[in-house]
Amino acid sequence: MTLRRRLVLSIVALVVAVSAVIGAGSIIALASIQTGTIDGQLQKATSRASTKFGQGQENPSGRPNDDLLQPLGQAAGTLTAYYFAGGGAGGIVLTEDSSRLQLTSSQLDRLGDVKVGVAPATMDLGGSLGRYRVAAVQVDNPVLGNAVLVVGLPMSPVDESVRSLLLVVVLVVAAALVAASVVAAVVVRRSLRPLERVAETASTVARMPLERSDALQDVRVPDTDPRTEVGRVGSAFNRMLGHIAGAMQARERSEQKVRQFVADASHELRTPLASVRGYAELTRRMGGDLPKDVVYAMGRIESESIRMTSMVEDLLLLARLDEGREIQFDDVDLTGLVFDAVNDAHAASPEHPIEVDVPASPVVVVGDAARLHQVIVNLVTNARTHTPDGTRITVGLAPSDSGSGVDLTVRDTGQGIDPEFLPKLFERFARADSSRSRSAGSTGLGLAIVDAVVQAHGGSVDVASEPGDTVFTVHLPAERPAEPAAAPAASDDATDDWSATPVPSATD
Repeated sequence: MTLRRRLVLSIVALVVAVSAVIGAGSIIALASIQTGTIDGQLQKATSRASTKFGQGQENPSGRPNDDLLQPLGQAAGTLTAYYFAGGGAGGIVLTEDSSRLQLTSSQLDRLGDVKVGVAPATMDLGGSLGRYRVAAVQVDNPVLGNAVLVVGLPMSPVDESVRSLLLVVVLVVAAALVAASVVAAVVVRRSLRPLERVAETASTVARMPLERSDALQDVRVPDTDPRTEVGRVGSAFNRMLGHIAGAMQARERSEQKVRQFVADASHELRTPLASVRGYAELTRRMGGDLPKDVVYAMGRIESESIRMTSMVEDLLLLARLDEGREIQFDDVDLTGLVFDAVNDAHAASPEHPIEVDVPASPVVVVGDAARLHQVIVNLVTNARTHTPDGTRITVGLAPSDSGSGVDLTVRDTGQGIDPEFLPKLFERFARADSSRSRSAGSTGLGLAIVDAVVQAHGGSVDVASEPGDTVFTVHLPAERPAEPAAAPAASDDATDDWSATPVPSATD
């Protein structure tokens, strides 16, 4: 149940409860007051009846006549009954038309239970009489002897008043229920609007991509009145957004420094590495005048400089991709790139059978041909490097399941990838325990380059692996992605033309 509904129901329930309590109290008070009034009237009626009954016998039949039982001044509905010690009993009720209604034997039996000298009691006589307020007194008639005289007044006026008031209370409570529902709904809705704006702002933040440090710059809650609870919540929420934005800016500045350092270091290392490689190669070729161990050492220096140069080139490429550079969009025949990469892989590793599963017509996407070729080469090389000889590799192209874009898949039947390693597979310098040997030239950057290049094309790369079936799926969109915000160059020297440098080799 929503907070708004709980508040409305609570207010309505409170109004109904208060109205019901007031109504019940009013009904009880009215019944008590009118019962007290009837008790006063009953006392006077009993006094008149006992005075009249105490006079002499007017009827020689030996029973009191109606005039003796119903003296003058008694109101319509007054009941008078007598009970002699010898067992004689009788009684009448004065009707509206001044006639007298004789009491039945069952009614006389009920009235006979009334005690003398006690407070008036309410008794239901049934039939047309209904409830009566009755009291009993001891009376001494000089002719008839001692008798108990019971006098009663009808409770119908009290019952009618209570029923009328009960109807009024029910109507008032119903009206209060309707009015309270409407007013509570309006008041609660208006009161919760600031809280709804806080929720809307939070939802907006939750839906926003937070890659940019300025994403939260203009997102704030407008209700910040410190005198209200919601205003204090809004103010605290705005401060939290400010702290998050500051942390994001600090993180971006830190990442930018790291990118600059990697780009500058990679760029500056290329020249000395090329010199080391050149001098090592020159020295090795002059091996006739050098000992064999020196020639061997120069060969190792040359091979390690080649490997380190490849790593530096990969790092420089990743740094430039992070800055939004290095991607030149154009129409690319993805089918041709797949065949080129597969032919290269056949020549480099003939012990791995590689199959191609592509549509008959060429698949064309918008992207950078060199970078996409590198993606395919890295994925195929990754499959060749980390699977035993004879493992079948299949490179496929197919329309995306979403109907927009192309899916490039590289599948192998190798031993699979450790499930614990999958979450960090595309991280930089990530290498599984089984691939930490550098004999294959792995630096842990190949799949990181794949991920960076695919993201620069607005796509995504996923992997699913189990023993005997490992599939890398690259989704490339059909259209060119939106231009990212250009980051500042890492250094003046790092802006040289990338085409002058060789394409980094697949290293993962």
